[in-house]
Amino acid sequence: MTGRAQRRAAIAGVALVVGLFLGANAHLLAVAIGSQPECVARGAAMPAKPAC
Repeated sequence: MTGRAQRRAAIAGVALVVGLFLGANAHLLAVAIGSQPECVARGAAMPAKPAC
């Protein structure tokens, strides 16, 4: 494998890992908001309910 091919493979691997990380975090955020939408603070400093 040439140096150029190794560099491309490394960059592709890093991009894949970063993409998976961002996708997983976006999924967790969507699930958290979807499971208790009334607990999402909309413009307020406090949660909607104390139980949140």
